[in-house]
Amino acid sequence: MKIWKMRALALLVLGASLPAVHAQAPDRTAQEITFMLDAVANSPCQFNRNGSWYAGPAARAHLQDKYDYLRKRNLAPTAELFIERGASVSSMSGKPYQIRCPGLAPVDSATWLRQQLARFRREAS
Repeated sequence: MKIWKMRALALLVLGASLPAVHAQAPDRTAQEITFMLDAVANSPCQFNRNGSWYAGPAARAHLQDKYDYLRKRNLAPTAELFIERGASVSSMSGKPYQIRCPGLAPVDSATWLRQQLARFRREAS
């Protein structure tokens, strides 16, 4: 077989396998983000946005709206980018979001969400 035919065949095989690999990544990212959002909703913690504290379900709804916005624009292809671009800082005021759990000092939401993401990945492996 001529070298150009072998290269063409290799590219064809490689190209055929790429959609399967690419299709798995968004599913995994969605699972990770859903886990983080559910952790917010189901925790006894409160979420601070622009100076007001919200219970978990209201915080989850807000973050879900931000995720939907980013996802439609392909701006959150990973859980880390979702945290950075949508779940860390108010897009209106520029102030960092915080999470306050009973008996603990408030922490930046990015820190808390990264901990939840790490937990998901540990439990999933």
